[in-house]
Order: sequence, then structure tokens, then C-alpha cells
Amino acid sequence: MTTPLQHLQQHYDSMPPVAVMQLSIEGFAEHRLGLRAPLAPHVNDKGCAFGGSLASLMTLAGWGLVWLELDAAGMEADIYVADSTIRYLAPLYDELRVTAEAAADADWGAFATRLRERGRARIELVARVPLPDGRVATTFTGRYVAIARPLAAAGATG
Repeated sequence: MTTPLQHLQQHYDSMPPVAVMQLSIEGFAEHRLGLRAPLAPHVNDKGCAFGGSLASLMTLAGWGLVWLELDAAGMEADIYVADSTIRYLAPLYDELRVTAEAAADADWGAFATRLRERGRARIELVARVPLPDGRVATTFTGRYVAIARPLAAAGATG
């Protein structure tokens, strides 16, 4: 039997554009998901991390965090990023690492309750890519929407 983290890694690896990123799950604890990816497949013409790769990694970290939180709550849903804002603060010349978590005013319990009651819920997440010296290279704020799956479809895709 696979663990939720193994299942999530398998899901990431099953998507061809994501598999090329060579991302791996760094950890999941205290409602935070960490992902990492080597720099080499993400280098731009300046020798630093490509902005599109940073954006993708942060978006995937948010998506994975919602998936893990729903799994922990015993729920399944289709998850989408509704919108996001990214700020590129400094170039990154090192491994790509991201941590995603709920925004300060977000509530996982309220999110799950709304999904159960209405079949649809949204939550705001934040993600950061640190520089090796501890400063921040890139920040991300995104709203994710979960839409409950019909029972027949949920069992078929799990």
C-alpha cells in the first residue's frame, strides 16, 4: 500500500511536463508541503532558474498541499488553481526548493466543511522559494478551488 506522499509523487510523475521537471517531495508536516527540483533542467539563458519553472513548482506545491489536506480529511475532489500572483525578487542559482502553506487567514477546517456541504470550496495558499542565504527568491499567492467528484467517478480515479 502506498502512502499519501508516495501517491502524490506518483501523480506528479505521471504528468509528462511535470516528470521532466524532476521534482521530488521534500516533506509534508504541519500543513506545509515542500518540493524540490535540481537546477540543471530549469536553467535559463542567464544561468539561473527559469521563471516559468519557479511558477510551475510553486503551483504544483499548492495543488499537492490541497490534495494532501483533502486526503487527510478523507475526501476526494478535482483541484484547480483559480488565480495566482508571483513576485520574482532575486535570481536563484541553486536547487529549486519551495514550501507551500495556507495563507494566514485561511482555514483548512472551514475549507473541508464547505466542500462537504456545498461540493465546492476555495482556499488561498502562499509559497516561497528561498535563496541559499535565507532570503526569498520568489513568492506566490494562489487561490485553489476543489470540486467534489461524483461518487462513481471518485472511486474510479483513486
